[in-house]
Parts: sequence; structure tokens; C-alpha cells
Amino acid sequence: MANLEQIVSQKAENDTRWKAQQQSERENTVALQDAGIMQITSSPEAYARYLDMQGDNPAYSVGNIALVMVALPQATVFGTRDRWRALNRSVMGEEMNNGVKIFARGPMGRGYVLADAYDVSQTQGRDLKRPVLKEGSKGMETALTTVLNYAVAPVVIDKELPVPAYYDPGSIELAINPDFPDHEAFAAIAAEVAQSRFHAKGATPGYNRAECELDAQSVSYILCRRFGIERPMPETERLPELYDGWETEDRRHALDTIQDMSKKIGRSIDKNLEVDKQRTRTPPRRPGR
Repeated sequence: MANLEQIVSQKAENDTRWKAQQQSERENTVALQDAGIMQITSSPEAYARYLDMQGDNPAYSVGNIALVMVALPQATVFGTRDRWRALNRSVMGEEMNNGVKIFARGPMGRGYVLADAYDVSQTQGRDLKRPVLKEGSKGMETALTTVLNYAVAPVVIDKELPVPAYYDPGSIELAINPDFPDHEAFAAIAAEVAQSRFHAKGATPGYNRAECELDAQSVSYILCRRFGIERPMPETERLPELYDGWETEDRRHALDTIQDMSKKIGRSIDKNLEVDKQRTRTPPRRPGR
């Protein structure tokens, strides 16, 4: 006769041990996240690396980017096995044990669980496709239109403006000089739209344009990186000063704000570019007889 009492007792013991291991692993992962975020917001070089990583991995959170930067410094584009499968790529057998722990959505989209992520160099399969907005293209026009729709201020034309775009918190206007090349216009407009959203028509207490400049330029850089538009790296020399004395959670929140804004605008651009593509594919209807 089976000793069910012993079996149940062993199961309870195993469950307790497993939960303790899971909790310990989560706590270690969160500690790594915090270390990565502190590094990103303390070192201009690490911050520049972060911007590149966030632009190449726009769907992933700041925390997950920080984890990959710490645990797999050479990574460029990364993802879980499920994500690579969706992109028609697979993790190579010899790399299965070399993943990086990140947080991913749990079953049925509930909560977050730890999952292994892998750099593209650890996978094989179909080549990755990345959108590239070209000068004078319909796609660039759509992208510029989309970004401007995110401005929280009236938009005016000013051909005397010495830069492609400028948000004036005094007049609460976003001025545009249309005589600049598209790539310069996109980069500048994205940054100034970000400034307008940080200001929120004066509703943000203590708003200071100069203090928000790095964040605004970071939103612009991430979007430019995402859509293959060349622009200089933002000036990061003041980074240590800007974050001096900040707690880890405050630093994370600041980076989250940048990531969230760039992700929302980027998703809207992607959506509108797809609409344009569908319109191009759909043949015009012939008039009825």
C-alpha cells in the first residue's frame, strides 16, 4: 500500500523549496536590474549604449534592457524563444544554456515570469527586417505627420527659425521651419514634440526646458534609431549631474517615461505605415456599369 502521507509531505516540501528558489531568482534579477539602471544613469557611455539598445529593441522595458546590458554586454537585438519563433528564427542548440534572464508576460498575459532571452547572434533563421524611412518618401511623410499629431501645442510655420523645430513653453507653440531636410526635421520635431509633452501646456510643476533636454533628445534618438534615420547621439556630458542624488526607482521612472513616449509614437508610426502599405496593395475599385 502506497504511503500517501509521505508522498504528500514530500510534495509540500518540494513545492516550498521550488517557491523559495523562484523568489530568490526574482530578487537577484531585480538587483541586477537596479545595478544596470544605476550604471545607465551614471555613465555617459552606458547611457549612449542604452539608447542604441532601446532603439533596436523598442518593445522591451528599461528593466529588461538593463538586464541584457549587464549580463550580455555584446548583445544588439534580443528576444525570448517565443519572440524569435514569431520572427521565424530559432535559438541554436549550443546556445540554449547561454540565455539571459528577463521578465516576460506570464501565461494568459497575467503577471510577469522569468524567461531566457537570447541575442540575435545566438539564433538562426530568416533575416530580420527593419523599417527605414527615406528622404522624400511617402513613409517619411506619414511618420512626420504621426509625430506632429503627438504635439501638445499648436503647430506653426516659421521660415526664419534657425533650426528645424522649436517648442516655446512661453507661447506654448511648436514652430516648424519646413526648409530643412526630412531626416533633420524628423529628429528635431520628435525632440520638440517630447518637450511639448513634458511641459503639458504648463500643467507639469517645475518644468524646465533645459533640464528636460536630454530626455527629449533621447526620445528623438530612440525613434530615429528605430526607423533607420541618422542623427547624432545626444550630448550626455551632464548625465551624472542630472541624476545626482536620485534614488534607483526615480531613475527607473525617468527612463520609463522616455521609453514609454518613444514606444507609443513608434507604434503609431508603424501602424500608419502599415495602413499606407495596405492601401498600396489594394487595387482601386472599378466604377459600376
